[in-house]
Amino acid sequence: MPLLMLGALLAAAMAGPSSDSAVGHWRSPTKNAVIEIQRCGASLCGRLVSSDDLRADPARKDVNNKNPALRGRPLKNMLMLSGFRQESDAWVDGEVYNGADGRTYSGRITIVDANHLKLRGCVFVPLCKTETWTRLP
Repeated sequence: MPLLMLGALLAAAMAGPSSDSAVGHWRSPTKNAVIEIQRCGASLCGRLVSSDDLRADPARKDVNNKNPALRGRPLKNMLMLSGFRQESDAWVDGEVYNGADGRTYSGRITIVDANHLKLRGCVFVPLCKTETWTRLP
């Protein structure tokens, strides 16, 4: 029996992350942002729940957006991650919106363990930045 259980655990570990392993609330080191990642159809998306800036000014707007018509929309609950599709052990081909510079970058999410993920945003490879996010309870 113990050998059977060990085999099942190894098979689960080799299978990679489940389709919902990134779902939840995550803290980014950038301005202590809290992002809620959820399923959006077949892909993953994420909304900005809070940040140091939003705690200082809950009505903060998307003033740095490159599109002047969008600069009046609130940052709170804004879609910051979109279009990520699962591929093997990561979610790829997504978009990451950065409210600090108003630009959208190509993105990749990789699960490190149950409580950490890496988000990579790229202007184009190799011009990328990677952050490690921590799961919140």
